[in-house]
Amino acid sequence: MLSHVLSRTKMDLIAHTKHLLENYQRCFEKPLIKRGENEVKQLMAAPFAVLSHGTQDDPIFNYGNQTAQALFEMDWATLTALPSRYSAEPMHREERQQLLNEVATKGYSKNYRGIRISASGRRFYIDSARIWTLRNAHGAHIGQAAMFTDWQWL
Repeated sequence: MLSHVLSRTKMDLIAHTKHLLENYQRCFEKPLIKRGENEVKQLMAAPFAVLSHGTQDDPIFNYGNQTAQALFEMDWATLTALPSRYSAEPMHREERQQLLNEVATKGYSKNYRGIRISASGRRFYIDSARIWTLRNAHGAHIGQAAMFTDWQWL
C-alpha cells in the first residue's frame, strides 16, 4: 500500500503521520483516527482527505492520503511536488492565504469552506474543513495540515 510513496522513507512517513495525529489531537481534543497499530496505513486509506504542507516560502505539499490524491487527481509524487497554493484557483488564493495566516496565529480553524481544483481542472467545494498547525516534539513549527470529510463536485 505504501509503495506509491516514492519520495519519503518509511521512517519519515511514520514520523510525519505521528505529527499529523498528535497535532490534530492537540488542536481539536479528539483523535483523527483510532491510535495504535498501522496508523500510517489507516491514515493513508482513510475515507476523508488529509493533506499537509511544509514551511517553505511557497509551501509544498508533503503529504496527501489516498482520498486527497483521488480528489486532486494526482499521484503521491505529483502532489508532493506541488506548491499548496495551486490547490486553489487564482481567484480563491487570497482567501486561502487569509485562512492560513489565521491558522498560523490561532493554531487551528474548525470550519473552513472553499473551492479547490484538481489536476484536470475539475472544481470541488469543501465544507467543514479542519486546518491545524504542525509542530514537532520541540514545539517548532513544521507546517500546516488540513482534513475534510465533506466535498461536492461543481
